[in-house]
Amino acid sequence: MNWFLTAIFVLLAIMVVVSLVRGVIAFLKTTKIDLESGDGETVTEMQAVQNKAMFARIKYQAAAIAVLVIIGMVAGASA
Repeated sequence: MNWFLTAIFVLLAIMVVVSLVRGVIAFLKTTKIDLESGDGETVTEMQAVQNKAMFARIKYQAAAIAVLVIIGMVAGASA
């Protein structure tokens, strides 16, 4: 059971990193030039991508913490 939960935790940790990188890349694409150009559509689109990626990161982090709690409970019960 622990190996299964550990594998899930590792997968969730990878998903956290991937969503963080995607959010940072979207943030970097929203440059000062885009903000000053007045092209509000592009900026709004990039902000939506940033929000989506960062919300996904928060969900994956919460799931990873839940898995860690379950691993701790299983380890505590078997000790």
